[in-house]
Amino acid sequence: MVAHVLRLRLALLVGALNARPLVLLRRLAAFAVLALGVAAVCVALIRLDRVPDADAATLTVVGGSILVAGFFLVPLFSGADDPLDPRRFAVTGAEPRRVAWAVALASPLGVPGVVVIAIAAALVASWTDHGAPIGLSVLGAFLLVATSVLAARCAMAVSALALRDRRSPQLTGLMVTAAGVVVIPVAAFAFSLEWSGGLPTQLTEAAQVLAVTPFGAASAIAVRSGGGLVLSLLVAVGTLVALALLWRLLVHLTMATTERSVSLRERRGLGWFAVMPGVPGGAVAARSIVYWFSDPRHLANVIVVPIASVLIVTPLLVVGVPLPTVALIPPPILALFLGWLVHNDLAYDSTGVWLHISAGVRGVADRIGRLVPIVLIGVPLLALAITGSIWLHGRWAILPALVGVCVSLFATGLGLSSISSVAAPYAVSQPGEGPFEQPQRTGGSMAQAAVLFGALALTAPALWWGWLALSGDEDAAWTAFWSGVGVGATVLVLGVAIGGMLFERRTGRIMEFAETH
Repeated sequence: MVAHVLRLRLALLVGALNARPLVLLRRLAAFAVLALGVAAVCVALIRLDRVPDADAATLTVVGGSILVAGFFLVPLFSGADDPLDPRRFAVTGAEPRRVAWAVALASPLGVPGVVVIAIAAALVASWTDHGAPIGLSVLGAFLLVATSVLAARCAMAVSALALRDRRSPQLTGLMVTAAGVVVIPVAAFAFSLEWSGGLPTQLTEAAQVLAVTPFGAASAIAVRSGGGLVLSLLVAVGTLVALALLWRLLVHLTMATTERSVSLRERRGLGWFAVMPGVPGGAVAARSIVYWFSDPRHLANVIVVPIASVLIVTPLLVVGVPLPTVALIPPPILALFLGWLVHNDLAYDSTGVWLHISAGVRGVADRIGRLVPIVLIGVPLLALAITGSIWLHGRWAILPALVGVCVSLFATGLGLSSISSVAAPYAVSQPGEGPFEQPQRTGGSMAQAAVLFGALALTAPALWWGWLALSGDEDAAWTAFWSGVGVGATVLVLGVAIGGMLFERRTGRIMEFAETH
């Protein structure tokens, strides 16, 4: 099977030269430009023998991280046809497992694979010139190539499954937002660099952070030692194993999915319903997005929360607290209130919640679907806020701690809100009324306080480690990150599960609340 796929791959490469003269000329020109670019990168890597070892290590880790990120993001959003799409092997009756490994082994024979192999070879030469062991250099290069190839494979499979035939203004907006979440922080970091006779300290700190992430771990194996080497090696191998398992799963899904040609006319006018998956949770998410972006009551909250998070810290500047310290406060406040916003979401949708109950929608699907709009809004806002805060603060080594704190506050708030919106809904302004009109009510304060203080209490470990990182212990930054992500993910999953169970058990009371409020 592997030999057959390899022959097919070579035949496709040779077949690309069998084209009309004008098309062939354009392809050859593109290949020439690409070859010159890759050659320039390889020469630059080899010439790193003229710079100090620490600077060479920083540059190779950052460059390798950019390479892996590019192999994942470009295929995901490019929409290019995959010549080795696993669905093309479905007619042969081959097992998905065999197809997965055969396609993965044949992938390096393509132009992207040749590019990453050439860059990896140049990296090996650069690492060994600076005294890195040849064994670690070859291992790091192998993991870099394998990670890049599998990342591209998984990205193309996800694009084929989820994005093909779903092109719409909504999906385009999501792609632009996703790109902005990545590009804007990177641009802010680049503009913050201060070059003065050597590599900026921010770039060195960024390399240290990237060395223990799936993007830069493989590139850092040859330039680290001791505990750092072990950690980077574990992350790199774990990333490769995770990508291999994901690729195996995606091949099974793609070969079991029938591709149907869908005309634009069929999807015209469906909006978010055409973008979201065709499952109950996707339908709830699509309807929730529609009323979040059209209901003034929700729009007012989305506008007020970012402004309030900045105004709250203004008195600190007035009394003389340094700007670098104050700059770190707005993102956690923003994360806290964004997670809190949906603590009474069911009450805002009282006129339509009967649709979910009468249709027999599972509670978990309802809870997940209602969280999608605030996630689509909150993630870009937090990305911009965190980037701006770190840029003003000036120490990018604090970034993991701030991300961990914000993720914990946001996710725990969403998890607790998923419970409180079902367990203790209270009256709000009705559809069509002003966003700041509030009806007379006797309850609701306990639910608001429980979500706010509960999120703060659960985030206390991440806040403590973040404070230690701010005080100078840079190792505590990663402890804050992992504790924040772990606590936030756990509370979010438990909150959705408990909220879904309560939704199914309290359908009668929910309907009564919807009719009377």
